[in-house]
Amino acid sequence: MNTYPKYKDSGEQWLGQIPEHWEIGRLANYFSERREKVSDTIFAPLSVTKNGIFPQLDNVAKSNDGENRKGVRKGDFVINSRSDRKGSSGVSNLDGSVSLINIVLKTRKTIFPPYCNYFLKSQSFIDEFYRNGRGIVADLWTTRYSEMKLIKLAVPPFAEQEAMVAYLDEQTGIIDAAIAREQKMIDLLEERKQIIIQQAVTKGLNPNATMKDSGVEWIGEMPEHWDLTRLKFFLSLKSGDAIRQEQLKDVGDYPVYGGGAKIGYTNNYNAKKDEIIIGRVGAKCGCVTLLNEDSWATDNALIVKSNIDVRYLYYLLIACDLNKLNVSNAQPLITGSKIKNFHIPITRNKVEQNEIVAFLDEHLVKIDNTISCFERLIALLQERKQIIINEVVTGKIKVL
Repeated sequence: MNTYPKYKDSGEQWLGQIPEHWEIGRLANYFSERREKVSDTIFAPLSVTKNGIFPQLDNVAKSNDGENRKGVRKGDFVINSRSDRKGSSGVSNLDGSVSLINIVLKTRKTIFPPYCNYFLKSQSFIDEFYRNGRGIVADLWTTRYSEMKLIKLAVPPFAEQEAMVAYLDEQTGIIDAAIAREQKMIDLLEERKQIIIQQAVTKGLNPNATMKDSGVEWIGEMPEHWDLTRLKFFLSLKSGDAIRQEQLKDVGDYPVYGGGAKIGYTNNYNAKKDEIIIGRVGAKCGCVTLLNEDSWATDNALIVKSNIDVRYLYYLLIACDLNKLNVSNAQPLITGSKIKNFHIPITRNKVEQNEIVAFLDEHLVKIDNTISCFERLIALLQERKQIIINEVVTGKIKVL
């Protein structure tokens, strides 16, 4: 690839050397914050996702305060301010409204709006954005506009921004198509996995067993000798514990889970190996994780104590699809009482429980290994995509 003839030191570690003719200035020189308060009855609600800005998705929790939202105009760049939504941002192609946890930026004439979808969504900028934030709870770290506006940017001339967008649209489109193919395979495998689990824990392994109607839609028929009961008789729940940002490390003795995703490491633990955690709030609401080592669960998670075989309960909880229990707040939320009162089918025969676990362990490991292969390929493709974007928007390669 071509490079620029002359470079200069940007003075910013995250930018490094930039083309000599590019401007360096604070974000506030190129954007202004839109702080217009609107109602979602007039300005349709929008969802801010890692893939961009869309009309509000059906599967997200709806705000109870529709009169207290931020207005968005077509061409604005919107970014979620919280670290548990890292990377959720994009240029809006619609007028609408977003929740107050988002920052809405109006571009000045020197910025080509589509260019923001690359520069302000590059991994380098995302890391710098959250580095300038603050907070106590590690997985709810927040960056405000007062902090964001001070970030220094390297801005190429308008014509170069247009050329970069055209080039990156083509290059990332090729990669995105490849990622979509791999993700479709993962989705099909995950669907197959869910079917196998649900079939085993609701119907058992004996195809000749006498069945009865459970009276519960998600279960349907179940073996006649099984019981219909509630989860509260087989588990207890307690909230995880908040962790301060300064306690969170890149490496450490114990992984930290923010409801389902690993967000770092720390030097203590509050959940033991072979215990289950359930995401109770946010993006990982309803996510079920069986810990393979002592870990720290944040207060975005519920720690499960079980009085039955933990792997049997783990598969049973996956089959329950707990995400559907989330309540309609500003963000997805599951309460412990809803989980405890959820109806489940269960065999009290421990031999049968063990047989179901052994069957699922054997059959699912093959699917999981295949999924891991696709995930590694997607990770490599995404890494390649970010490298191309970062090299272009920081001037390491020239496309005009």
